[in-house]
Amino acid sequence: MSKRRDFLRNSLLAGFGASLSPLTASAKATGGELTLDANTDVAPARSGTLSLLQTTDVHCQIHPHDEMFWENEQMVFRKTAGYAQLATMLDKIRKHNPNTFTIDTGDMFQGSELSVKTTGKALVPVLNALQYDLYLPGNWEVIYQKKAMQTLLGGLDAPKVCANMYHDMGEGKKGELIFPPYYTWSRLGVKIGFLGYTDPLVPLRQSPNYSKGIIYTKPEENLAWYVNLLREQEQCDFIIILAHLGLSQQIHLANLPECEGVHYIFGGDTHERVREPIVCKYAKVVEPGAFGSFVGRLDLEVKDGKIVGERYELLEVDAKKHKPKAAVQQLLNSLEAPFKADIETIRGYSTVPLYRYFVIENTIDTLILDALAWRVGTDIVLSNGFRFCPPRNTGPDGMAPITEGYIYDMLPVDSLIRTAKVSGQQLLDWLEKELNNVFAKDASKRFGGWVVKFKGMKVEFLAFGEPGKRVQKVSVGGQPIDPARIYSVCACERDGDPDTMLCRIPQVKEGKNTPYSLHQTMRDYLAANSPVTPTPHGAAIALDAPATLLTQVTGVKYGFR
Repeated sequence: MSKRRDFLRNSLLAGFGASLSPLTASAKATGGELTLDANTDVAPARSGTLSLLQTTDVHCQIHPHDEMFWENEQMVFRKTAGYAQLATMLDKIRKHNPNTFTIDTGDMFQGSELSVKTTGKALVPVLNALQYDLYLPGNWEVIYQKKAMQTLLGGLDAPKVCANMYHDMGEGKKGELIFPPYYTWSRLGVKIGFLGYTDPLVPLRQSPNYSKGIIYTKPEENLAWYVNLLREQEQCDFIIILAHLGLSQQIHLANLPECEGVHYIFGGDTHERVREPIVCKYAKVVEPGAFGSFVGRLDLEVKDGKIVGERYELLEVDAKKHKPKAAVQQLLNSLEAPFKADIETIRGYSTVPLYRYFVIENTIDTLILDALAWRVGTDIVLSNGFRFCPPRNTGPDGMAPITEGYIYDMLPVDSLIRTAKVSGQQLLDWLEKELNNVFAKDASKRFGGWVVKFKGMKVEFLAFGEPGKRVQKVSVGGQPIDPARIYSVCACERDGDPDTMLCRIPQVKEGKNTPYSLHQTMRDYLAANSPVTPTPHGAAIALDAPATLLTQVTGVKYGFR
């Protein structure tokens, strides 16, 4: 196949050159293209290094923050990230190697107060200032709904790719792709094809109204066709899938025969930190963490127009090592200025570090559950297994400040609290379904979130048990759950859900919104109870996995740290 591509290329070039005069047949490399030049006979370079850089799931975290690392079986915090610091790091890499290509694979416009206050618009000039070369929309790009997503991504200078998001023409009829499916980049005589896929489960994972007007398809429906197009028509030497599917789904995809011909999957969504590429049957899979704390770097060594070697590493964006780029920092300051006082207003304190990295229970979710229970007082309180929100460590005084901005980090969508009545059997069925979403043996059946959080209910389960048989023991209010009994439950409203749906529990009774929003509830709770100590309650206990489980990925050489 490689020889055939070379033959086609050389034949085309030979025919092209024969039609030119000797004065116009010389060329030089500028950018990724070949430019004719009558004043030089220097051929474009065909040996060197191609550096491919990836960020993902930054979730609008524009400043350095406390980042949690798992080292020697304990939490360690270091200051990382910040768009101005990231800009400095990227500039250094580009200066050292002009053959550098930088990609962000999604969740760029959801996750902070600045984003909410400007409906994502403040992030557009920031991303442009970092001079990305290519983007993939993530599952949260629809946060402000379809039209806003198109406007935000349209404001970015670099191209966007996605081969499985279509315009909904009504009645489920699929229209044209919203974005181009692929992009190609040529340097050093090597042509690389980038093919994009985002999470097709968005309408189920997010509030349904967010993605109204969009039809998503599974990658395998057209993957083989586009890979063949990139190899045959585009004559690509190297193919990379840009994916926002979650690490489990990306590993699953890399093992499907439709993925034959793909070299790498640059993944996102689950905030996993892949430090050594995961080798699957057809492709290698990587994912570079979240919140701007890391950059994934793949170096391809090229000799005489051929890729002869590769090296991958996960680079930590050390906020102390990389000083902020002045122009980007000035831009951030100006964009944030109208909201800065509100963002930095302290609403309360925590006596323990706040984090959201463990699969089963975390202090951030415990804080949310405690606030909801304090406000509403239902038998059971539920909160989704969200991943967004960077950690916040305690300071020298033993306190972690909880600012207004951090409330937005924890809860970017200020939904109303919703209550309903459900039977014990509904809860049992729902728990089995939610646990399968996280721990399904078939990776293609896993959702992107972690174990759903709850208070008022205690559940013992087998994370790696059989579907429908994971739940071993459940109690509500200290008593064994009664399948026939009706329990009161509260959770956040999901925009677009019917009155009969609560936190993905179907057929609930008396579903209704309260007048209490998540943000105001958190403010009021902190005002009445700060400092708080949201230590996990031990409400969810895996009988076959540790409470410190940091990834749902199994069966491959990988560990989160």
